[in-house]
This record gives sequence, structure tokens and C-alpha cells, in this order.
Amino acid sequence: MRPTLLLHICCAPCLVSPYRYLREQFAVTGFWWNHNIHPFTEYQNRLACVRAFVKDEHIDYIEHDHYGLVEFIRGVVDDTDNRCISCYRERLEFTARYAAEHDFDYFSTTLLYSRRQKHEMIKRLAEELSAKYNIAFFYKDFREHWEEGIALSKQAGLYRQKYCGCIYSEMDRYLGRFK
Repeated sequence: MRPTLLLHICCAPCLVSPYRYLREQFAVTGFWWNHNIHPFTEYQNRLACVRAFVKDEHIDYIEHDHYGLVEFIRGVVDDTDNRCISCYRERLEFTARYAAEHDFDYFSTTLLYSRRQKHEMIKRLAEELSAKYNIAFFYKDFREHWEEGIALSKQAGLYRQKYCGCIYSEMDRYLGRFK
């Protein structure tokens, strides 16, 4: 029997390539909780795309459908320059705690796929949470599959967003400060 892995999903395009790799080693369950996405229509588009993809691919899936813009902003408003660490921590902690409470063997995240995320920060936070919740963190640098994932997500006709998700990244994107 393959070990179980709870995989936090930030969006469907970032799931495609990591899932193809992970399903060979693990019994993967996708996990949606992204309180940071703004505006609500963007949240709905991303969630609908994830729902359709996991259904089409027959991926086990758990969803925590909560639009948490107010909580997210309260958590980062005093230090918007470091908002990513807070956002990563909240999503990864929710995932790690859920994985531990529901007897998964591992947890991980599709955030490790994107070239636009702060990879080392994500890895460090996940390792801390692994120790805190006594649940193994599966690490893989999925960025090497970036081009493949883009091609596969386009081929599948997945909705491809134009910014990370939060109101601040939306602002950066449309003001030309997207990194």
C-alpha cells in the first residue's frame, strides 16, 4: 500500500505537473484552502477550475471553501512587505494540521511548483510545521517541471490566472510591479 499524502493545491495549473509525479509514489489527496485570493470572482474561478480538474482526473479531494479576505488582510496589513510568509504559514499550517489530525503520512504543496513563489521560505515553513504537528513533509522542487506544467495546463484548457492571488499581488501585477 502506498503512503498517503495530503497535497495543498494553490490552483489547478500548479497541480497538473506535481500530481503526475506524486501519483507514482503516493495515494494523493488534493486539499483546497486559499483564504488569500481576491477578488471573490477570482476565488470562484480558481476553485471551479480545481473542482473540474480533480473530477476529470479522479483525484481524491478535500475542500475547505472559505473566502477569507478579511482575515487575510487583518493578518498582513501591518507588514505588507512580508505578507507572503504569513500567507504561506497560514495555508501550510492548515494543511499540516489537517494531515496530522486525519492520519496522512505526508503533506506537501503545489506552491513548490511555481517559479514565482518564495521557494526556500515555503520549504523552511513546511519543515517547521512538520516538526510542530509530527507529520512528514514531502519536499520536491517541482520548478524543473515548469514548462511541462504550463503546456499541460494549456492543453487541458485550464483557467490560468495572471497573479499570485492576493489583493497585493493583483495590485503589483496591474501596476507593472509583478516579479
